[in-house]
Amino acid sequence: MTTSPLDPVPGLSFHHIGVACRSLDVEEQHYRPLGYGREGADFTDPIQGIQGRFLTGGGPRLELLVETPGKSVLTPWLRKGIRLYHLAWEAADLSEASRQFVERRARVVVPPVPAVAFGGRSITFLMLPNLQLIELIEAARPA
Repeated sequence: MTTSPLDPVPGLSFHHIGVACRSLDVEEQHYRPLGYGREGADFTDPIQGIQGRFLTGGGPRLELLVETPGKSVLTPWLRKGIRLYHLAWEAADLSEASRQFVERRARVVVPPVPAVAFGGRSITFLMLPNLQLIELIEAARPA
């Protein structure tokens, strides 16, 4: 069966919106009036050079992210005033989903790496042709 570039990539489930910020605590305070609160403990990911915190509540899950000292992965976004900088989905088959997005002219920005926030499951970042950055997260395996 042939797929169209407009067909949905199978096996995806929306996970979060990534928010670049300068302070997790200050940023969290802005989302509390919207019904958001912490989901789990903060995490630090040396591979990505970020520290993060998930918030849930009044809407889609948010991932607040700040750079770790000496890293500048978020600087280009913050310098341009871009705060909501990526959308993330869990993928039942990370490599197949990535392949299908590349087939649809997405560009791999960060190849698969293990992520602290997801217990070592792999993530990858892709830039869609419309310049939207997406993150694909390897779905958890059933126990």
